[in-house]
Amino acid sequence: MTDKTMTPEDVVGRLRSGMTIGIGGWGSRRKPMALVRALLRSEITDLTVISYGGPDVGLLAAAGRIRRLVAPFATLDSIPLEPHFRAARERGAFALTELDEAMFMWGLHAAANRLPFLPVRAGLGSDVMRVNPELRTVTSPYEDGEEFVAVPALRMDAALVHLNRADRLGNGQYLGPDPYFDDLFCEAADAAYVSCERLVDGTDGGDGFGPDTVPQTLLVSRHSVTGVVETPNGAHFTSCVPDHDRDEPFQKLYATTPWPEFAARFLSGKSEDDYQDAVRAWHDERTEERK
Repeated sequence: MTDKTMTPEDVVGRLRSGMTIGIGGWGSRRKPMALVRALLRSEITDLTVISYGGPDVGLLAAAGRIRRLVAPFATLDSIPLEPHFRAARERGAFALTELDEAMFMWGLHAAANRLPFLPVRAGLGSDVMRVNPELRTVTSPYEDGEEFVAVPALRMDAALVHLNRADRLGNGQYLGPDPYFDDLFCEAADAAYVSCERLVDGTDGGDGFGPDTVPQTLLVSRHSVTGVVETPNGAHFTSCVPDHDRDEPFQKLYATTPWPEFAARFLSGKSEDDYQDAVRAWHDERTEERK
């Protein structure tokens, strides 16, 4: 068995400009934000990003790192439209391939199964076909002769996902109400990196999830994982229930603060610890102001 533990810097050291990067989670929920922040501390740019978009997309868009975004949406959940994504799109900073949510999911399935495309009904009769003229349709070879959208596989050079727990071998566990599609992201990528709130250890060389672990929560299997990173609070400011909820006051700050000001205060440090220290200092200031 191989110990796959890494640091955020180790992960970023394996990425290159021009890559296609998939980012797991959903909107402002369970995003691998520590890995995204590590990416921002690098010089990597010109990325194609595949994501159920949230602040991961907003940060990378504001920093000018995205060449093309493939996504069904970009939202902060409690704030419907990701503001830094919107600002970047309004100034034409990157190209956008906007897919229906179901089409996006089946694109992940196709890539995970090493298929060039999968046929789906989603998208037919909608403007998805108009705004994506490169999409094609296929006709069923059977008697029904039905027409489908041929959703292309969403293959990735690397995937970044965040889970509640992981072991050193690359097995990952979610503890919240929704698995999202992190397993598909990992299986659809040439390399996959899992950050986690806490690393679990086995005492006998096996996994450390414990005998009472519900098998269905072991979402990500080690066969599809290249590296594991322990990043406590690493999904901040997105939620990672039950470990922590979304930091709504900080998310509001992010959404309403001019990007240069936000980046200078919270993203100019040399490590994830610097970011977490800056967030704690901001919360302490809020507490003092309310006294």
